[in-house]
Amino acid sequence: MNAFNEVQGMKDVLCLILGGGRGTRLYPLTKYRAKPAVPIAGKYRLIDIPISNCLNSGFKKISILTQFNSESLNKHISRAYKFDFFSGGFVEIIAADQSMDHVDWFQGSADAVRKCLKHFNDSRIKYIIILSGDQLYRMNLLDFLAFHIEKNSDITVACNTVDQAETHELGIMGINDDCRIKHFIEKPKSKRDIDTLAFEIDGRQKFLASMGIYVFTKAVLFDLLTSNSKVDFGKEIIPEALETKRTHAYIYKGYWKDIGSIKSFYEENLAFTDLKPPLDLFDENWQFFTRPRYLPLTKIINSRIEMSNIAEGALIEKSEIVHSIIGLRSKIGSNSVIEDSIVMGSDYYEESPRGVGPGSSFLPLGIGENCHIKKTIVDKNVRIGDNVKIVNKNNVQEFENKYCVIRNGIVIIPKNTAIPPGTVI
Repeated sequence: MNAFNEVQGMKDVLCLILGGGRGTRLYPLTKYRAKPAVPIAGKYRLIDIPISNCLNSGFKKISILTQFNSESLNKHISRAYKFDFFSGGFVEIIAADQSMDHVDWFQGSADAVRKCLKHFNDSRIKYIIILSGDQLYRMNLLDFLAFHIEKNSDITVACNTVDQAETHELGIMGINDDCRIKHFIEKPKSKRDIDTLAFEIDGRQKFLASMGIYVFTKAVLFDLLTSNSKVDFGKEIIPEALETKRTHAYIYKGYWKDIGSIKSFYEENLAFTDLKPPLDLFDENWQFFTRPRYLPLTKIINSRIEMSNIAEGALIEKSEIVHSIIGLRSKIGSNSVIEDSIVMGSDYYEESPRGVGPGSSFLPLGIGENCHIKKTIVDKNVRIGDNVKIVNKNNVQEFENKYCVIRNGIVIIPKNTAIPPGTVI
């Protein structure tokens, strides 16, 4: 890479990961935790994806901005990411707080960064990379930064090509031959906007969507955020900067998915069970990091496992598991069937209280005997009694009671829920 000195460039860069939103579309998975702390792929958290991309790219100065339900995120970061004292690297949480200048919460992505500018005064930092905390992708951010510098850009937006059906949820842009952004429309609705932004690839109509990942020259970012009170990068800051700042699109051609809804979370999780998943977790040249837990090997007794991923420390006895993700410390009782489901497991093992026997109301952690779980997300530390059926037989699309929430026909059992024996959902 000849655009800049690679080693110095790494020292010049601060990565900011935005993790402060309420995550309402991922409810009830976000009922007790921040969206970036939601478990994924059996053993990771969503926040591990952008952090791993930063570390694999050589960037070790990482700040995470958050404000809602941040306790589990704080614990995960403090236990997972520790650097040598002499490395100069860090992964730190910056939570929304009150000060003499402001007393309100973060109002949007740009407002969150604006209220934290006082923490980014290190004169050695020349570039700030802003990342989302709820996306699945693998990107070499060093290439992204090199493109920004080669174009002498003030702002560079990472983009991915999408079909028209996806444009109503994304920021869509039009560019010239030099990748200079000429138009930026958030969630275009009109036919004129669609026609203006469309282009063809292999005879198919495509659109260039913002990934919500940006490189800013630091001085430009400070200027933009201190000269106005606009609260959102995609809706306000970047579209309004097109006339006054050199703004380019970096076209990323790899896999990228926004995990903003229950449907996308469910589908992208189960994609990890494919023989060749779109995001390869087995590549030793680009590892995805998380908290080391030192759990025992998974124990499987007389069971049938098909097209599934099983995390460490699980106990599975005489069961059938098909096209499912089974998370850390999961316990599956005998003669149970798990299909097309995500079982997140438990945060701890527990011993049964003394005196537990026939007639006891105590429910142990995990899934009991003779259960059938289908198209379900079972959150952490759930207790499911024997003979429970969660199959959504009537294909209910939207529903909620004390035991479950149904979104888009997918059943979610919230964290810490206890479902009595014999229950049918």
